[in-house]
Amino acid sequence: MTPDPTTKASTSSPREAAGGAPRRGGFASATVPRHLARGAVGFGALAGSLALLPVAGPASLLLAPVGLVALRGCPMCWAIGLVETVSAGRYRRSCTTGSCELRRA
Repeated sequence: MTPDPTTKASTSSPREAAGGAPRRGGFASATVPRHLARGAVGFGALAGSLALLPVAGPASLLLAPVGLVALRGCPMCWAIGLVETVSAGRYRRSCTTGSCELRRA
């Protein structure tokens, strides 16, 4: 079935949920403070696992997986999530007449 050339191109992005609200990226949190709290826990646990190594020995390395889970994998994943969280809902992609552009929402 071929598309009808008289229909107008959809302006909704595939990254938008039902109702036109933008969907968050895979690494984004619901709010910026929540994302920053996850970062504090994650980086704190990673730093603590290394800082406590002389005091607690290898048992302190058990904090490392806690930090990685809080950061959702790695520090770069957390940083990408921060950018996604901050920019969520601020920009919208609109595609018309075969070209797409990013505009402020």
